[in-house]
Amino acid sequence: MSGVAATGWLVLTVALYFAVKRVHARYPRQWLAPFIVVPVILIAILLGAHVPYASYASRSHWLSWMLGPATVAFAVPIYDHRAVARRHWLPLAAGVVVGMGVAFASSVALAHWLQLPEVLERSLAVRSISTPFAMMAAPTLGGTADLAAIFVVVTGVVGMLLGDTLLKVLPLRSRVSAGALFGAGAHAAGTAAAHRRSTDEGVIASLTMIVAGVLMVILAPFLTGLL
Repeated sequence: MSGVAATGWLVLTVALYFAVKRVHARYPRQWLAPFIVVPVILIAILLGAHVPYASYASRSHWLSWMLGPATVAFAVPIYDHRAVARRHWLPLAAGVVVGMGVAFASSVALAHWLQLPEVLERSLAVRSISTPFAMMAAPTLGGTADLAAIFVVVTGVVGMLLGDTLLKVLPLRSRVSAGALFGAGAHAAGTAAAHRRSTDEGVIASLTMIVAGVLMVILAPFLTGLL
């Protein structure tokens, strides 16, 4: 593939994002979010053009690289509203630990139940943290970064779509609880949804997502023996 064609895929990806973002701003439906629509369109185009994912990924790797700085950028609203995080640090810390434990155990149990290959099981184990952290932790556990990213995206989309429904059913009335649910259950996609609901929810979701990701990367070498 020529350099022009490779650049074309990058331009197409970015153009699709901004186009879908404008549509979503006019029609704010969750299922129209760029996080959902853009990958679906790109997959359809790649399949129609018979372009392997590996070929597309190798020419758009800088977009994946930007996930790291984008995640770090969540620290800005956390710093601006650090009083909220400082006031609720204990329940948040407990929520992160319990949430991570449940997510890890349920992912491994699901993989065993479905009798998935070992590489899928180990990649699935990190599905409940944000993409850049999952891509770092998965190889340590014996999985692959690409598979981990796919599982993270699916988890985020489902969590974002079901988040509001769960909050109507579950007896969670505080913004801290709602933000923690979005951050722990749907990471970046959930954090974006939490920010749309309120600033406090967005801050709590950001904090939960980042702490959970850092903790998983640190604990990954010790969790390998549990798989």
